[in-house]
Order: sequence, then structure tokens, then C-alpha cells
Amino acid sequence: MKINKPVSAENESAGLSRRLGLFDSTMMMVGIVIGSGIYLTTGIIAKDLPSAGLILVAWFVGGLLILAGALTYAELGVALPEAGGQYVYLREAYGPLFGFLFGWKMFLVNMTGSIAALGVAFAVYFGYFFPALSTKRIIFSTRIGVFQRSFEYTLSMGQVVAVAVILLLSAFNYIGVGFGKMIQNVLTVIKIGTLLAFIILSFTLGKGMSVDLSLNPGGLDIGQLAIGFGFALIAVFWAFDGWNNINYVAGEIKNPKRNLTFALIFGTIGITVLYVLTNIVYFLALTINEMKGVVRVAEKATTTLFGPTAAGLLSAMVLLSVFGALNGAIFAGPRVYYAMARDRLFFKKVGEVHPRFKTPAFSILIQAVWASILALTGTFEQLIIYAMFAGVLFWAAAAASIFTLRRKCPHLPRPYKAWGYPVIPMAFIIALSGVLITTLIKRPVQSLAGLGFVMIGVPVYYLWKKKKE
Repeated sequence: MKINKPVSAENESAGLSRRLGLFDSTMMMVGIVIGSGIYLTTGIIAKDLPSAGLILVAWFVGGLLILAGALTYAELGVALPEAGGQYVYLREAYGPLFGFLFGWKMFLVNMTGSIAALGVAFAVYFGYFFPALSTKRIIFSTRIGVFQRSFEYTLSMGQVVAVAVILLLSAFNYIGVGFGKMIQNVLTVIKIGTLLAFIILSFTLGKGMSVDLSLNPGGLDIGQLAIGFGFALIAVFWAFDGWNNINYVAGEIKNPKRNLTFALIFGTIGITVLYVLTNIVYFLALTINEMKGVVRVAEKATTTLFGPTAAGLLSAMVLLSVFGALNGAIFAGPRVYYAMARDRLFFKKVGEVHPRFKTPAFSILIQAVWASILALTGTFEQLIIYAMFAGVLFWAAAAASIFTLRRKCPHLPRPYKAWGYPVIPMAFIIALSGVLITTLIKRPVQSLAGLGFVMIGVPVYYLWKKKKE
């Protein structure tokens, strides 16, 4: 079968140029992934899986599964090195409808919702240093009546800060790829350095204790442990969310067959090591019972190890981490909408490249506007919960496209072929299927609602196609 060659593939002639090297790509990948998740999730996991040993196994297994996904996506990325990444793989493997549904979900919920959430998370930690600008300072409150129901709306200074930082970083990325990647490189290097310093100081100077690695100290039955472990993997995947975003900018990576592949592999391995070591630190500081249900587990562990004065240093570290993740998300997301527009599945202007800055400028602009609206309305948290099920489903669908594309397009250039094929891609898909089943069991309403939200895109797709005919 002959592969489609839509306008979105013509990155160079359209104005997008390859400016990201191996270091830039790796820093982009790592910087997007390491946000606030590693500092918040372990206490939540401990509530359903009260075992330090199994929690560490979950983080390690989660990292291995993401590595399996990275090895799979690397082949897809070098075979189709275009702006849009996962959108392109789904479009080529299953048709434009599936690509559109992915992009629909990305713009309306996943990417913009994540940007809004990161903006508010930044404001939460920013408020630690500047209380007058925190999310706790309410500047406006009212009740809104909709269909005979009343809803309370509040606007905080923190939400204003969130919008300000979203617009600021969007402006930086608007005026050039070079500027955006410079910010990302600097922030990620500092982020990795501070996290390593935290780990090393905790091992050497912290007032820690021995880690209880018992696999089942609470005496749970096998079914409870299996469900708890599955839920732990969901939380781990959330902390790894964004690992595939580097594929969205494949059209701007120099020598993608080398740099994209190594960025995915090196980045995933590095993040996994940092995540496992950070969790060991938590267990050196706290017992499993002390961290059950604790959201800000890193803060509690740091206070135990170094005293209350260290909380400010940790807040600064998380603030920097979130800022870097926010910049990376703002950089990567617009390339998906850009690719959709080049395929005539989104507004035409979104597919234009700024003649001076060589960026998908209007795509960056509309993303900033919608993410800011979500941040101001405060609706992003529920939307992200609803979209998580669909997000993992699209991960699996894109991974499965490696089999479809090898069959449909055997002559497509593949300078890198997925290591361990077909076992590694299949293991990734099977693991994701298990996570999907666990999510359905634990969160049936949210899972089905998220899937329903994606399906609303089907009539939208056909209306859009009819409009363009």
C-alpha cells in the first residue's frame, strides 16, 4: 500500500525546520515528564497498595513498560518523522477519523487540560513564597444557575497566576523554536540536578530508617493486591505522562532516526532510575501507614528527613519542575493541531507557520487561549480524569499501529526497527489492556464518560469533512 503524503509531511517546505539535536530532544522528553507527579502520587498509591516492596516494583515495572512503549514509538517516529506524532500513526494505520479523534481529545481535554493543571500547580507552589498570589486568596465568587441547578464559581489569585505563566511561556515558544528549546534545556538540567541532590543528600545526611520491603504486610488477599497493583500502575503512568510527546515534534528533530530513538530510550531509562530512587527516599523517611493517602508525600518525607525548614527548598524544587514540564507541554502540543490543520481537519490558519519565527504560531496561540479558559473555569481536573481512560486507549492503539503499518506499508523506510519485535510491542499493549480493565473496575463512570467524550468527536469529524468538500 502506498503511504499517504499529506501536506503535514512537508515540514521543511511548509516552514518547520529541524533544529532539535539529541540533547535538545532528550531534555524535552525528560522535562515534559518530570513535573509534579513524582512528588504527589506515592501516598495515593499506598492507600490501595499498602506495601513498600510492591510500590517500588510498580514504579520499576511501570518504567519498563514505558520503555517498551518508547522502543515501539521509536520505530513509528523514524518511519513517519512528521509533526504530529501519534496523530500521524493513527491516521496512517486506521484512517483519518482515528487521527482526528486523537487530536480532538488532545486539544479539548488532554494537552490543554494538562497545561491548565500544570499552570495551577505552579501557582500553588508559587503561593508558598507569595501568599498574596496563592490559590487560597479568592478575588471573586458567585453562584451560577444552569438548568434549575446552582453552581458556585470562585476565582483566585492563583488562577490568575496560572494564566499569566501559561501566556508567558506560550509567548516565548511563539517567537522561536530556539528560544523555547533553550528554556527547556536550562530548566531540565537544573531540574535533574536538584532531584539528584535531593536523593544523594537523603541517602547521606537524612535521618532515615530501614525500608520494610515486605510484599504483603497488611495481609490482603490476591485479588485485592492485583487490583491495587493495577491501580498503582495507573498512577505511575500518570507520573510518566508526556513520555511520547517528543514524537509530536519529530518534524523538527535533526536526524530523527538517531536522535528521536535515543531521546526516547535514554530519557525513559533516566526517568525510571530517578523515580525509583526518589521512592526509596520516601520509604526511608516514612512508614507505609504514615504515607497512606498523603498527597504531598514528598513534603512530608523531606520534613521528616531534614526538618521543617527544608519544606521551602522542596517547594522551590517542585515549582521549577512544574515550570519546565509546562514549557515542554506548550512546545509539543501545537504540533498536533498543526498537523491536523495541514490535513484539512482543523482551522486552516492553525496549519500556518509564522514567516519570521518559523513556529506554528497560531496553533500555539489557540492552545494558550483554551488552556487559560480551562484554568480560569477550574474544569480541567474532572476532564483529565475522564480523559485518562481514553488516553491509555490511544497509547495502545498507536502501539498496535506498528503491526498494521508493517503489513500495510512494508516498503516504508525503517532505519530503526523496534527491538524485541513483536514481543516488546505486544507486552506493552497487553499491559495497557490490563490497566484499562483495572480502570473500568475502579472508575467505571469516569472511564465510560471519557470514552463517550471521544465518541462525540465522530459526528464532529463528519461535519468538518462535509464542510470542506
